[in-house]
Amino acid sequence: MQNKDQRKKLSAYIGNNYQIGGTRNYMLTDGISNGCRCIDVRTGGGFDYTIVCDRGMDISLASYKGTNLVHLTENIEANPAFYNPSGTEWLKTFSAGLVTTCGPTNLSSPCVDDGENLGMHGRWSAIPAKQVCDLTDYDSGKIEVSGLLYDSFLFGHKLKIQRKIKSEIGKAYVEIDDTIENQGGTAVPLNVLYHVNLGYPFLDESVEIHIPSTKAEGYDDYSNERIIDINSIKSPDIHNCEKNYMHTFEDKDNKVVAWVINRNIDDGLLFYLEFSPEQLPFMTQWILENIKDFVLAIEPANVPCEPRNVLRERNQLPYINPGEKINFSIKIGIIAGKENIEEFCKNN
Repeated sequence: MQNKDQRKKLSAYIGNNYQIGGTRNYMLTDGISNGCRCIDVRTGGGFDYTIVCDRGMDISLASYKGTNLVHLTENIEANPAFYNPSGTEWLKTFSAGLVTTCGPTNLSSPCVDDGENLGMHGRWSAIPAKQVCDLTDYDSGKIEVSGLLYDSFLFGHKLKIQRKIKSEIGKAYVEIDDTIENQGGTAVPLNVLYHVNLGYPFLDESVEIHIPSTKAEGYDDYSNERIIDINSIKSPDIHNCEKNYMHTFEDKDNKVVAWVINRNIDDGLLFYLEFSPEQLPFMTQWILENIKDFVLAIEPANVPCEPRNVLRERNQLPYINPGEKINFSIKIGIIAGKENIEEFCKNN
């Protein structure tokens, strides 16, 4: 399926190309998800995922050959109409899933910065996309969905975000490419974090975690006291609290590839996240081993996961200038099979 001739030959056997790979557009109708536009992507390489157009074009569901990869909250794909920016109300519509994007002007805990009340993790995941365009083409093997997000208000910042999501038929990966443009007349704080959330059954006590950082340190005493367990996961327990670690990377010229392996699923399954440390020089690792809230998140970002007022005090607050465009991108993929996993780890 990875070349045009193979796909053409297979066309004789199928009535609809989606049997092999492609996209399916629809709208959810039940409960808190009512009205959310979604696009299911079938890569044909075993990797399937769902784009939620009305939630910042983030990705909720994701699986490999029927095995769920991600942590999902009970909210799943909450309609952005239920979004409340106050305090930690963001958590009541947080679906987790494969990717929840935080920002674009603030992230982390609620705070007051420069006279502005900022809720948890920003508005990105509550912005419905405009001009959603599905350019998927079976013959060429291209899977591509794009859309525009606008985070702007009167007397305030005016940011335009173009998101492109790409895969290939027959391959098990997805690339997310974001271009953020300041269309206003003043410089605007730019804080962006990609919240990538792994869950059961891919995530269990047997997984091995590899993050090739130069330095890792806990955001708090509880995390630092348990840093010896940073590369492993424990069983769910009501007494377990969240652990947060910040990873930094000395080599800014080469890509970072972090991965998680579960060797007990079939012949082994590896999940990887690839990004540029020049674009995204920080990564937060969030571990929560609680009842039902059982999740490992790996979160590349352009800033530490701290409130905006703290970043300002530390002189760590980046800005995007009027007319400036800034690009961020990540790649997520799956490697299956013992031999393929060993080869991948050796080369990365």
